[in-house]
Amino acid sequence: MQVLELIIFAGLAAIVLYQLYSVLGRRVGRQPEDNAAAEAARPAVRAPDRPPEPLDEGVALTGLAAVKAKDPAFDVSRFLGGAKSAYEMTVKAFAAGDRATLRNLLGPSVMASFDTAIAQREAEGRTETVEFLHSPRADLEKAEVVGQSDLARVTVRFLAEFRSRSKGPEGEAVDDKRTAELWTFERNLNSRDPNWTLVHVDAAEA
Repeated sequence: MQVLELIIFAGLAAIVLYQLYSVLGRRVGRQPEDNAAAEAARPAVRAPDRPPEPLDEGVALTGLAAVKAKDPAFDVSRFLGGAKSAYEMTVKAFAAGDRATLRNLLGPSVMASFDTAIAQREAEGRTETVEFLHSPRADLEKAEVVGQSDLARVTVRFLAEFRSRSKGPEGEAVDDKRTAELWTFERNLNSRDPNWTLVHVDAAEA
C-alpha cells in the first residue's frame, strides 16, 4: 500500500513539475532578441534624394552687394573712416580758400561751385577758419554701381558741429554751426588710384 502511494505521489510530482516548466519556460511578450531580429529583417529605407536648388543666374546685384562684387576688398568701416577725414579736410580747405587741396578732393562741378564761393568771399575781403568741436559722424546712406560700368557711387550722411571764425571789413565774427549733409563720392573700381572723389553735396535733415 505504501509503495502504491509513493508511485501515485511520484506521478503527481512529475505532472506538477512538467506544468511549472511549461509555464516558466514560455516567453511572455517581446524579448530583446526579437527586436534585434526584427531590425535585421527590416529593409533599410533611404530618404529620397533632394534635387539641388537651381542657381539664380543673370540676377543683377544692387547696392552695397554690387560694389563688393566689383571690389571684394571694399570695407565699409575703412571707407567711412576715410570719408570722415576727407570731409574735415574739405571743409577746412574751403574755409581757408585752399584751391590746390580742393582740386585733389572734388569733382569738376563741385570744384566750380566751391571756387565761385571762395572768389566771392575774397572779393568781399573776408577770411575764414574752421575748428571742429567734435569728430563728425559719418553714416552710409547709399551705395551703387552705375549701370554696367565699374563706376561706384557711395553717398555718406555727415553730421558735424564746428566753430567758424571769420574776419571782414566790419570786424570779426564767431559762429558755432551744426550741419547735416549728404556727400556723394565716386571711384572707378578698376583704377589703381584708391582715392574717392566728391561729386555731389546735398543738404540733409539733422
